[in-house]
Amino acid sequence: MRVEGFVWLSIVVLILYLAWGTVSPLITPIFFGLILAYAVHPLHRLLRSRAGKRASAVILTLGMIGLGGVLTLGLFTVTYRVAFSLYRNVEVFFDWLMALPLPGDLLEFVQNFSDQLIPRLSEYVSEWSLSIPAYLLQLVVFLFTFYYALVFSEEIVAEIRSLIPEENRRLGEELLESLNKTLGALVRAWLVLNILKGFLMTLGFLIFGVSDLYTAIVAGFLTFVFSFVPLFEGWMIWLAAGIYFASKGMYFHAAGISLYGFLLVSPMPDYTIRPMMVARDTDLDETLVFLGMVGGTWAMGVKGLIIGPIALNLLLVILKEWKRVVAKESSRQPAQAPSGPSPRPVA
Repeated sequence: MRVEGFVWLSIVVLILYLAWGTVSPLITPIFFGLILAYAVHPLHRLLRSRAGKRASAVILTLGMIGLGGVLTLGLFTVTYRVAFSLYRNVEVFFDWLMALPLPGDLLEFVQNFSDQLIPRLSEYVSEWSLSIPAYLLQLVVFLFTFYYALVFSEEIVAEIRSLIPEENRRLGEELLESLNKTLGALVRAWLVLNILKGFLMTLGFLIFGVSDLYTAIVAGFLTFVFSFVPLFEGWMIWLAAGIYFASKGMYFHAAGISLYGFLLVSPMPDYTIRPMMVARDTDLDETLVFLGMVGGTWAMGVKGLIIGPIALNLLLVILKEWKRVVAKESSRQPAQAPSGPSPRPVA
């Protein structure tokens, strides 16, 4: 029996290892597919009452494909221009620096640094170009996850609830309620903050004279759209404006729009305004939400912005349950009987 149990355990471990190796490269698109399906689920409930759940899921997925197509095209266009503009400006900067009458040792240091930096930038641009097929594959996985999460949303919720043991039903329901509350607050904060980022970017383009009103509105819209893209966010827009000013020799304007974008658009609001919004909706401490976002991002990448606060909130629920159980066990313990003989009454 021991040998048979060991064999079955080895088979289970092997299957889990192979399954994780298969799924791990696709964790990010699967994760964000589930998150966005959760975000649009209220709209899905409204549509499925009229068109059916599959038709509703198809409509929303087609809308996501249209948005994803526009987003992908804009993303590739902007990142391509930014990457090659940065590469060209770095070359121009080092050519200008090498033309200065610098001391021999400093000139040699600059030359060696340039010889190492420019090939690395060229390699980065080449790797980015080769990563396009991988991005498209992740986009397909994201869309399939989004569609099937909407179609089988009720079955998924029922299956999760069925996995809760009866003896821990109350704790399991509290964990699910906490998860739903925190995730809802994160999604709402994400949406509201992205709208605010788009407005502030449009305003910044007008204040610093980057473009006319129409182009500023387009920049604000792209900031809003890119803010839904993990890793890229809205910083790409103000960075492109800063590079544009720097290439024209307008360094004061470049520093101004960069500082404005960093403080008011991305990434600073993600770690200041967002924790306050989430803490208000979940009755959590702002510091706890902030630590969850920073620590989660540090440990798990962009996914940690969402996973971190949820994990800490669930930990609080477990700690409260543990304190309740300990207090209940303490109240059940009988009072200690006196160990010595009772004193005799005084006559």
